[in-house]
Amino acid sequence: MKTIGVLTSGGDAPGMNAAVRSVVRTAISLGINVKGIRRGYSGLIEGDVIDLDLRSVSNVIQYGGTFLYSARCPEFKTEEGINAAVESCKKLGIEGIVVIGGDGSFRGARDLSLKGIPCVGIPATIDNDISSTEYCIGFDTAMNTVVDLVDKLRDTANSHDRCSVVEVMGRGAGHLALQTGIAVGATAIMVSEVPMKVEEVIERIKDTQKNAKKHFIIIVAESVGNTEGISKQIQDATGIETRTTILGHIQRGGNPTVRDRVYATRMGYAAVQLLNEGIGNRVIAIKKDEIVDYDIYEALNMKKPFDIDVYNVANITSI
Repeated sequence: MKTIGVLTSGGDAPGMNAAVRSVVRTAISLGINVKGIRRGYSGLIEGDVIDLDLRSVSNVIQYGGTFLYSARCPEFKTEEGINAAVESCKKLGIEGIVVIGGDGSFRGARDLSLKGIPCVGIPATIDNDISSTEYCIGFDTAMNTVVDLVDKLRDTANSHDRCSVVEVMGRGAGHLALQTGIAVGATAIMVSEVPMKVEEVIERIKDTQKNAKKHFIIIVAESVGNTEGISKQIQDATGIETRTTILGHIQRGGNPTVRDRVYATRMGYAAVQLLNEGIGNRVIAIKKDEIVDYDIYEALNMKKPFDIDVYNVANITSI
């Protein structure tokens, strides 16, 4: 290939810039030109691209977000939108694309691959919910952000003998809630994968009160919903002053951790190597700390189990 494109799509995740950097520098080392496609598939359809060279990606590895920007593109879900993207690739001389994002982004990559534009996906989402990989770029940074914020909340909860109910991201998965809940010593972790009634949370609080515990942290995954209602039920049933904190999009930001920078770099390198061999319609993944790749269709049909063993560990150690 003479020219490839790289884009970021879907929700931003810390480490995306590191992945773009790796794609650019690996491609240039192979004599391949790189075009940065801005604002995801919308930018591809509109021809919003920039030329990227070695210096274009200097001093970006340490920043969160994505300097290529990201956007949703309803038009790309239509046959007309896909065809417009293909035509744009032809006009720009783009022969293959590295797509950095989640499952929705990979469906777009599959559609382009079927139209003759080979694409390779790199998993990046703070929810860590892409089924084909054990790890997604951005997850570690998001976990560390949540832990730092909840540690600060604990200081004030401890000072006033309060209960803090903290909602973390995870629209369709509780991986972020589970891992951070363990890390902060939460009294209870509420995720959609393991339904827990508020009454059970209240009983856990009352049980720990018997052991002289005075303040409590409850972690709630976004997918559970009604966080304010949960707080009210806890306060009404226990008499403990209970406050709700919804961390929101602050979890997406921040400088990527070492783990995210390293995985992003390794994945970007692997993606370009596949395109250089003329191989597309693949998704890069992590399996037992090794880089592997799968057919996109196969990857999209995989199922990612919730780690119930780790969840049980959380319950036992939180008393």
